[in-house]
Amino acid sequence: MADRKLPSFDELPKFHQFSGCAWDVWGKGDELGTVNLLTEKVVAEAAKEIRSGKTVCLNLPINFPGKPTFKRQPPIHNQWMLDEASNDDIISINTQSGTQWDGPRHFGIFEGHNVFYQNTPSSLFSRGHFFISDPEDLEKNQHKIKLGIHNWAQHGIVGRGVFLDLVRFYTDNGKKPLPYDPWTSHAIPVKDLEACAKHQGTTFKTGDILILRMGFTQKWYAVTRAERESLAAKEETFAGIEQSEDMKRFLWDNHFAAIASDQPAIERWPTPKGTPHMHQTLLGLWGMPIGEFFDLEKLSEACAESGRYTFFFTSWPLNVLGGVASPPNAAAYL
Repeated sequence: MADRKLPSFDELPKFHQFSGCAWDVWGKGDELGTVNLLTEKVVAEAAKEIRSGKTVCLNLPINFPGKPTFKRQPPIHNQWMLDEASNDDIISINTQSGTQWDGPRHFGIFEGHNVFYQNTPSSLFSRGHFFISDPEDLEKNQHKIKLGIHNWAQHGIVGRGVFLDLVRFYTDNGKKPLPYDPWTSHAIPVKDLEACAKHQGTTFKTGDILILRMGFTQKWYAVTRAERESLAAKEETFAGIEQSEDMKRFLWDNHFAAIASDQPAIERWPTPKGTPHMHQTLLGLWGMPIGEFFDLEKLSEACAESGRYTFFFTSWPLNVLGGVASPPNAAAYL
């Protein structure tokens, strides 16, 4: 798939007022989206990025944050003793309360269209409790699980990670302050992504997994507990990529397989009045995984130490049939 010529952003058709509709790129009925770019050839080539053998976890603990943003339920972890030398536990989480992949069922096309990736009507999705607990339930319930996170879980989001450490770029390795507050609405433009890549000596390949450090978790770790918890009670305002045609063109024409950052929303939040959410394009038109709240602090240190900003990346989301989102279980191998 990576060897075939992909259309440019400007060659993609429109869906009503939305430019860049990729529903026909991988054929009708596709449920992988840009994860299709992660072919066996791409994965094998990406594995050559492992040189030192150093590994870095990119996930916050499931337990964090105790008071999530966007009014999501906090994680609950219960543990008990079965007998004198064995334990069990239960974890109850909102799959988007912390480090996460947004899946194609999470966000569709608004403005009266009410469809998701591949023009899937919102009305097709079942809500409520899913009674799919046996292989015999699977065949007769395919409509219930369409566009579920299980598609990415069974394929894997595995390839070459490309890290743009915007925090180090903007601050000249900490010599000056970050020119914006990552906890306020601030747009990161394409020119800054390109300038950061050039500064690092980083180039892109088809199927890369783009990872952006914008500063949220750095501040989250640095402030007091009270300040961290106060986010849950405030209107959400976060730095993120700009919602522009130039940004869409940059992300599509570089043919990234996925995008992730340390921010709770990949895009500037909230969107300016009258501007469509970038989520609608990334998930609704492209089926591109959106990673949010990734913990990139140790990765920043490892890349700065090695002078390399590319690595082998693996992520195996939870294999939940019909799931909306998932913790990523993500790691970098340098």
